[in-house]
Amino acid sequence: MSGHGKALIGRPRGFDADEALGRALVVFWERGYEGAGIADLTSAMGITKTSMYAAFGNKEQLFRRALELYTEGPASYGMRALEEPTAHAVATAFLNGTVQATTRPGCPSGCLGVQGSLASGDAGGPARDALIQWRNDGRLRLAERFQRAVDEGDLPPGTDAERLARYIMTVSFGIAVQAASGIGRDDLQEVADMALRGWPPA
Repeated sequence: MSGHGKALIGRPRGFDADEALGRALVVFWERGYEGAGIADLTSAMGITKTSMYAAFGNKEQLFRRALELYTEGPASYGMRALEEPTAHAVATAFLNGTVQATTRPGCPSGCLGVQGSLASGDAGGPARDALIQWRNDGRLRLAERFQRAVDEGDLPPGTDAERLARYIMTVSFGIAVQAASGIGRDDLQEVADMALRGWPPA
């Protein structure tokens, strides 16, 4: 057998790495990092463990790839919200996007970035750290956007952009946790609307 033939051992014909990664994302989203076993992942992806390691590296690397896919897909509302013309529109798009993404039909409820590894043992440490960084990056981007709004006069002078970003992120993460607990989209939209009624918050 040629070396090329050996490289294909364990990889099914028609293997689609993007499709397999999408399936792995759903498993991580549903079960969290430590709850997603290698057997669960490879079964959902339709490939062998050998193929998974060859295509994606170890479980941690697979999780990081899945998180990137999540950021570019279901959670892409976050980056789009930053492009809104006013701080109020940014906050509205961000919270409405959270409601939509965490209650999307056909997808796991809640947010991978919030529930993926809140509590974990040593084995889940790298995933936990990756998600802490993911959440912090989102907050910092939001704070930078709100600071721009202050500088441009869209928000009152002296507004604490970092505090405002923490507020929106906290409401967003709370919505995600409630979604994972089974609270429906309409009820969660009410929460988002309540948070936005007094803008900016005192």
